[in-house]
Amino acid sequence: MPSLKELFSASRGPAVEDCVALIDLEVKDKSGLSGIAIKAGYAMVNGVRPTFVKDAVDRMLDQFADKLDPVFQEAKAKGVPVAAHFEANKSKVADALLEITDDRAAKPGQSAAVVKTYGKLRPTAKQNVEAAAARLGKLVEKYDR
Repeated sequence: MPSLKELFSASRGPAVEDCVALIDLEVKDKSGLSGIAIKAGYAMVNGVRPTFVKDAVDRMLDQFADKLDPVFQEAKAKGVPVAAHFEANKSKVADALLEITDDRAAKPGQSAAVVKTYGKLRPTAKQNVEAAAARLGKLVEKYDR
């Protein structure tokens, strides 16, 4: 059974574009005060560099795939839809992805504005990533042909 990294590598460009579209949609769907903060932060990082999100996804896609692969492989082994399994394991999915972004934000050389914005949004990040788990699982299913 191929790994998630192998599935994404076979169609890397479209996979990156689909991930960016997923992030855009998740941000767009946010509401309330926290939604305003998320949308403002997202606009700020895109203002730093219009390709910031795409470039970040492209740089980290292999790491994301490696971290999510155990959950993906569990779904395949159990014969359950990946989206449903990601949703059922949304805390594990969120922790895996946030470990990568936390490490990235802590590395020297990152944009101070981006790191500051990430720090402000980080307290609610887990709940927001958990909310995206099923959508992310659907994206993975697209590449699991």
